Amino acid sequence: MPDASSAEPTPPGYFAESARPLVSLAFVVPMLIIYEVGVFALGPQAIRNGVDVWLRELLIVIGFGQYFLLPLLTCCCLLAWHHLKEQPWRISPGVLPLMLLESAVLGLILLGLAHWQASLLKAEIAADGAAILPSETIRQLIAYFGAGIYEELLFRLMLIPILWQAAIFLGMPKPAATAIAILGSSLIFSAAHYDFFTSAGEAFQWYSFLFRCSAGLIFGLLFTFRGFGVAAGTHALYDVFVALA
Repeated sequence: MPDASSAEPTPPGYFAESARPLVSLAFVVPMLIIYEVGVFALGPQAIRNGVDVWLRELLIVIGFGQYFLLPLLTCCCLLAWHHLKEQPWRISPGVLPLMLLESAVLGLILLGLAHWQASLLKAEIAADGAAILPSETIRQLIAYFGAGIYEELLFRLMLIPILWQAAIFLGMPKPAATAIAILGSSLIFSAAHYDFFTSAGEAFQWYSFLFRCSAGLIFGLLFTFRGFGVAAGTHALYDVFVALA
């Protein structure tokens, strides 16, 4: 009779597996390649995501201006996170297509929320950029993959843990710290799209601010409970659906 202690551990279910940083990395790498190679190939005609520009400018200021350094650092962040969690270095087959399906469904739900909120306020649907012309479709779609990755990198992967640690330092219990971190990152994420935050931003509107804040809350919850990959995929596909709708 085989020894139970020597048996292979039961593989985690889909929700646990898809939330792992290594799986998130495998999921976002194709989007990262589409964005970085697309922007590089388009050259001056490319539409670069605003957060991508900010992060690259920061790297240049500290003396690191290599073109592919930022995507490399993005991959290293996820690898380091996976290492710190001490999880196995494997990916279950079939999880990535399911993550794509989940992200698409969540993106469509978010699009439905945008239409519902727009109908209530009689406003236009907000996305990461202006309305696109047919000639700009490819350039804008490429930019949306950058938004999904780099905005989630900055506002969720980097900012939520910082705000969470600050709340813990101030003596707040973990559930309250998590709520404050998600809400705070959502407010900053929404504000970052406007001209009072950056000269390249758009004019402030309450509708788009409130919707982006709501979207930020959803992305924050997805990041916290579903992982970076699903959050980035949902963000990118929502923008794509807005562009194609």
